[in-house]
Amino acid sequence: FCASHSLQRSSARGVQRTAVRQAHRKHEPDFHDKYGNLVLLGGAAAFTTVWGYVLTQAGIEWGLSPVGKVTPKEWRE
Repeated sequence: FCASHSLQRSSARGVQRTAVRQAHRKHEPDFHDKYGNLVLLGGAAAFTTVWGYVLTQAGIEWGLSPVGKVTPKEWRE
């Protein structure tokens, strides 16, 4: 028990040291840091524009209401 406990402590210390070393490394912004939100907003704008056109201008008759389209059948005894 005692040996494994000290082993856990030393490995935890090594992990902690590695995390600190990575945190102190100079972080240079990559493509996602620079343009991530811009790309996301551009995609959202394109999506909204295309679907706005499709839903309003494409001349699709959606036929959501059955009123006037469903005719009842004659009742048979």
